[in-house]
Amino acid sequence: MLESVTIDQLRTLRAVAEEGSFSAAARKLGQGQPAVSQAMQRLEKQLGLRLFDRSGRVPRLTAKGEAVVAAAQRLHEDIASFQAVVGRLKSGEETKLSLVVDAMFPTAALLDFVRELARTHPGVELALEVELLSAVTERVRERRATLGIAGADLDLTGLEQRPIALLKMIPVAAPSHPLAAVKGVLTEAHLASAIQIVLSERLPEGKTGTADRGVIGSRLWRVADLMTKHSLLVGGVGWGHEPKHLVRDDLAAGRLVALRLAAWEGGPPPQRPLALVRRKGTPLGPVATWASNRLTSLCQLALGGADHHTT
Repeated sequence: MLESVTIDQLRTLRAVAEEGSFSAAARKLGQGQPAVSQAMQRLEKQLGLRLFDRSGRVPRLTAKGEAVVAAAQRLHEDIASFQAVVGRLKSGEETKLSLVVDAMFPTAALLDFVRELARTHPGVELALEVELLSAVTERVRERRATLGIAGADLDLTGLEQRPIALLKMIPVAAPSHPLAAVKGVLTEAHLASAIQIVLSERLPEGKTGTADRGVIGSRLWRVADLMTKHSLLVGGVGWGHEPKHLVRDDLAAGRLVALRLAAWEGGPPPQRPLALVRRKGTPLGPVATWASNRLTSLCQLALGGADHHTT
C-alpha cells in the first residue's frame, strides 16, 4: 500500500538514481548492496510498479521509475521545507513578514531589500503593500502589517516610530509649462492661474484624511497615487512637489525643471520625514528586526548622504 512507503525508501531510490547502481548507492548510504536491492524490491511491490529493468548486468530505471524518482525529489524538497519551518518556529523565527511602505519610499531600496530577504531568509513569505499617507499607519494599526514605513508627520497614535529619513521635496514642472519660462522667483501671482497637482487619499465617506502639505496654489487637481501625479507633471499639465530622489533623473534629463517659489525663499522647502512604525508593545521577531535595520540602511543609501537625515 502507498501509505506504507517510507521516506527512507524514497531516499534510497533517489540514491540509486543519482549513483547509477545499487552497489554505488549502498556505498553512499553506508549500507550493504543486498539491503538496497531488497528495499527497492519492496518499494516496487508496495507501489505495484516496475521501477527497474533488471534484464542487463546493472538494473536501470524504467520510464515509470524515472517518474517516481522525480516525484520523490519533489517530496524531498517539500520535506526539507517542512523541516526548515519547524526549525524556525522552534528558534522563534517568523515564517511570514508583513510590510507596508509609503509610495515615497525609494523603489531602489525596496527592490534591494526584497532581493536580500529572498537570499538570506528563503523560507520567509513576504506580504508587501505600497500605500499612501495614512493608509500605511492604518494597515499597521489593524495588524495587517507587522512593519510600516510611513510619514512621521502623520497621526502615529498607538504606534512606535524610528525616524529613518527626511525626504527633500522639490517644486517641479515640465520645461513646456508656462511656469518654467518665468525667470527668477515665482510669486503667488504666478501660481494663481497654474494647476497644482496634489496627492490625495482614497477615503471612505465620512472619514477624515491627512491634511494637505505644501499646497500654495488656488487651482488644485488631486490624484490618488504618486505615479499619476508624476505623469501629469512630466506631461506639462501642472506643477507640484516631488521627492528629490524620484525626480533626480528627470531633472538631469531635462524632462522636469526645478522651480523657485517665493514661499520657500529664505527657508527650507517642504520636507517629508519617514519613520519605521510598528504597534506599541509588539515585540519583533528575528526576521522583522533584521528587516527594520536593513530597510533603514538601504533607504539612506538610496537617498544619498545629502538627501536624508536621521535622529
